Amino acid sequence: MELSEIDLNQLVLFQQLMVERRVSKVAENLGLTQPAVSNTLAKLRRLFGDDLFLRTPSGMVPTPFAEQLAEPVGYALAMIHSGLNQQVRFDPASVKRSVTIGMTDIGEIVFLPKLVERLSREAPGITLNTVRNTAVNLRDDMESGKVDLAIGLLPQLKAGFFQRRLFRQRYVCLFRRGHAVDKKKLSLADFRAAEHLVVVSAGTGHGKVDELLQRAGVERVVRLTVPHFVGVGHILQGTDLVATVPERLAQRLADPFGLAWLPHPVKLPEVAINVFWHAKVHRSPANQWLRSLVFDLFTDGSSEPEATA
Repeated sequence: MELSEIDLNQLVLFQQLMVERRVSKVAENLGLTQPAVSNTLAKLRRLFGDDLFLRTPSGMVPTPFAEQLAEPVGYALAMIHSGLNQQVRFDPASVKRSVTIGMTDIGEIVFLPKLVERLSREAPGITLNTVRNTAVNLRDDMESGKVDLAIGLLPQLKAGFFQRRLFRQRYVCLFRRGHAVDKKKLSLADFRAAEHLVVVSAGTGHGKVDELLQRAGVERVVRLTVPHFVGVGHILQGTDLVATVPERLAQRLADPFGLAWLPHPVKLPEVAINVFWHAKVHRSPANQWLRSLVFDLFTDGSSEPEATA
């Protein structure tokens, strides 16, 4: 017999008869009439070439073949039911799984401490992984389910993705405390005279800062160029360099590395940091919970509603 020859509802009715042993009770449980149950049983008898259930004064008694069939059918239906309802029963406190979020090194510095701490309290069985949100295959990895969320400036995630804004932030100048520019206000002349650390963060919106400064005609003395932000705190701590960085990164690095920051003397556009997720997990309870956790921790109160990108 092929699976295409049988209706799943017929197997559900078979299992109900194995449990209840009465046509009237099965009809009540499934919301059917008694003749409908009898008709389905007749179809099953023809399909299997066996009576399956015999009428007796004590109810419907299964034949030896029906008893032999009951275990694999029950197991199969249980597995199907579990697969269809596992998301509905999602419980962060008891679930054991891995979660992967795409983010930059800035994101790891800004988001991970609070996120890991919250997960350890609310979902101790969840293991958190990060991947670079600049990866060329990020779109495919999110579509396939390998990456659950992505955070940052990601114009490449458009059709098929949802997004929600976490916050907007400005760029500031970051430097060691006691630096010559460490005063109440940083002038454009002081900015031009200082030596600079430039971060070329390829594939992110932050990499456009240098282009914007050049367009504004602002010349700098660039002493050091690095490809990422992760070493900025260490470098500034022991040098007289000045770096242009997002404000939230400056806030995270200031105290641990003895740094100070001031508003940027050049008018630069604010950047929007968004959370992205694929449409296929939009209604997933697990992904909804993860998104709500990120929103709760990091939105600034002015976030925009969910929308397709």
